[in-house]
Amino acid sequence: MEQYLWVLKHDELNLIRELESERLALLDEDGLLALHKRIRRARNKHTTNYRRKAAGEVKIAGNRGIAASKSKKARARAYVFEEALSIVSAELARVAHEAAETLKDERLARARAGRTTGPESAKIKSPSAGSSGRKRSHQKTTGGTKRDASSRSQGAARQAKKDSR
Repeated sequence: MEQYLWVLKHDELNLIRELESERLALLDEDGLLALHKRIRRARNKHTTNYRRKAAGEVKIAGNRGIAASKSKKARARAYVFEEALSIVSAELARVAHEAAETLKDERLARARAGRTTGPESAKIKSPSAGSSGRKRSHQKTTGGTKRDASSRSQGAARQAKKDSR
């Protein structure tokens, strides 16, 4: 990749400089995602430009072999950004894997401690906390008695229609 850096413009070269190991180490997952997006857009741009120029040259030259030699700079730019994208993708995968492992370890530690991983308000109360000591019956509702009754009657009507066939 280094042998093709001479074809890049100043702002493109600055984007490639962000791939230095010291700079990549400073980025978190969100920063890497933003860098990945910027490099992917640049790669797509230069790949498209290369293909368009090469296709135009084929019409003029008459064959692809002669036309290929005329678009070396465009091809080099596309290659640099393709390599850059692979570097950022690998780093992003590594950081995402580390974050997933950390989250997994935290959840396992909570489970071993007997705590739930959900919100604190979702904890289930023990049956002895109720006044009667009886287990509550669960009612599935969408929020309105009339709406639930209507839904049940519509379901019954559909079933009756199917049964009458």
